[in-house]
Amino acid sequence: MHPEPEHKEPNVSDSPKFGRLLIILVAAVLLIALITVASEAYYS
Repeated sequence: MHPEPEHKEPNVSDSPKFGRLLIILVAAVLLIALITVASEAYYS
């Protein structure tokens, strides 16, 4: 993961791809958190 350069203006051309990537990233984080909480509740 490399830091991207700061964009002052909203990039309209990359908006749909970035939105989908953001949704996938948030879904992956929520899935990992859900698995962690579920495994903690299961093993305890």
